[in-house]
Amino acid sequence: MGKRVFVIVLDSFGIGEMPDAAAWGDEGSNTLCACATSPHFSIPNLTQLGLCNIDGALESVYDHSLVPIAAPTGAFARMQETSQGKDSTVGHWEMAGVISPRPFPTYPQGFPPEVIEPFEKATGRKVICNLPYSGTDVIRDYGREQVETGALIVYTSADSVFQIAAHESVVPVEQLYEYCHIAREQLQGEHGVGRVIARPFEGEWPYQRTKRRHDYSLEPTGTTMLDRLKEEGFDVLAVGKIFDLFAGRGTTDHILTRDNPDGIDKTLAWMDRDFNGLCYTNLVDTDMIYGHRNDVDGYAKAISYFDAKLPELLAKLRDDDLLMITADHGCDPVTPSTDHSRECVPWLIAGPHVRQGADLGVLPTFADLSATVLDYLGATPLATGESRLSEILQP
Repeated sequence: MGKRVFVIVLDSFGIGEMPDAAAWGDEGSNTLCACATSPHFSIPNLTQLGLCNIDGALESVYDHSLVPIAAPTGAFARMQETSQGKDSTVGHWEMAGVISPRPFPTYPQGFPPEVIEPFEKATGRKVICNLPYSGTDVIRDYGREQVETGALIVYTSADSVFQIAAHESVVPVEQLYEYCHIAREQLQGEHGVGRVIARPFEGEWPYQRTKRRHDYSLEPTGTTMLDRLKEEGFDVLAVGKIFDLFAGRGTTDHILTRDNPDGIDKTLAWMDRDFNGLCYTNLVDTDMIYGHRNDVDGYAKAISYFDAKLPELLAKLRDDDLLMITADHGCDPVTPSTDHSRECVPWLIAGPHVRQGADLGVLPTFADLSATVLDYLGATPLATGESRLSEILQP
């Protein structure tokens, strides 16, 4: 039986501003400490692994009661982002070894005619809205018009996204996915947004978004950890939106999820599976449902739920397994902004052979994670990141 690594991404669970956060409008952001202001926040198991011992994680303008502990049972680090971005695509690509030196295009005034007109022609449907918007607000404000006319709601955000919303009774979800495929094929080069996202909704006004969201990312611009492992015969299992974020590349098996509890349960089920390689999980609710809606209590409850399930995950680790917990960016639910925040992320590592209390300090790139995974599994390294395996494992 081979070695296994489980990487779980708590989507947007940042631990404090990056040194350049002010340039992104995110000075003072700290998603961890923002959640700690909620009475619903309880993370004894993450704390035991060393989350609160990470350098700078508790430095915040928020009033919280988090404190380091004397003897963490995991290894831990604070990872900075080298790439120019603060979204899921850029964050996941970097932790998989691909650095993005230039930000994806954004559209604070909406998409130009050279984007919208070919899309309307190809789909045969008019576009409405075409502005940066909150996902829940946009269906409230434009949903009736969409239902009455059959037009497609196209909107964006501070991130590099082209989002298409339609009522499932007017545009069946499979047809909406096809429209997203069309947009993804058109949005390349100068207008190569990071993601095209299907945003179906249902019910009566003011409507509710369904769980049939689907993301269509650009293909990674370089060789990822997933590519390398698949090429060399390892298993690469993707849980949740990982498959979408890598445009399906580099995986040997994947499963989609309804929500965070479902993603955790499916990861637990795959921990009973014999494989040799990587299981890569994204838990998106913290970002999509709570961070972007500034729902600090909802965010706190979601992290607390994961924390309560963490002992089950740890109990299923075999002798040669590693469990890594991290994030892809921040989304501070207390700041006025409803967009992602430019934050450092945690990296917690657990397993039977992990050196307890190993403090890896502040690392310059998320790519150290992929370098370490490849080193541990015995795969050929990529050109990015530095393996921290000798610091993590017991001598």
